[in-house]
Amino acid sequence: MPSHISTVQLAKKFDTKNFIIGASVYKQFLWYYVSCLVFRSGLMPSSSVLVFILKCFGAKIGKDVRIKPYIYIKYPWKLTVGNHSWLAECFIENLDEVIIGNNCCISQNATLMTGNHNYKKTSFDLITKPIILENGVWVGANATVCPGVLCKTHSVLTMGAIATKNLEAYSIYSGTPAVKIKDRVID
Repeated sequence: MPSHISTVQLAKKFDTKNFIIGASVYKQFLWYYVSCLVFRSGLMPSSSVLVFILKCFGAKIGKDVRIKPYIYIKYPWKLTVGNHSWLAECFIENLDEVIIGNNCCISQNATLMTGNHNYKKTSFDLITKPIILENGVWVGANATVCPGVLCKTHSVLTMGAIATKNLEAYSIYSGTPAVKIKDRVID
């Protein structure tokens, strides 16, 4: 940090003016406690109850969706999940929209991260971009999907990989940053 800019000056300039939460303070407050007590604690193992609660908070969820205990969802009102998808103990930091298609799998400890900061500005502006996972996408355990990434139909992000760019359809990606390693062939 340049010597002429103090930490206090940076804090005063921090800019989130373009960020819209999309819910009342009351709804946010209630969701925080429901999330801690029901979702993140693992006390409610029933997927159907977790789906019902998410829908009550504005999530759009299709048929036969499995939500596992210990999942973290920042804002359910910014979440859409298609039919027959599976969300394990993952981390969905959806400061922007997250759209998950039909027959998708988000594995254990995977992260869908829709926000970041502009490190080039002293105001450290918040930048958010939606994430879209088309039908049949599989995000492996401990993998990360970064802001603005589109995972096209039936693409796979392998365990521990980090997707910083869009994934092609019927392709398997691995590494940090993720690169295509081969085509996905489905029998």
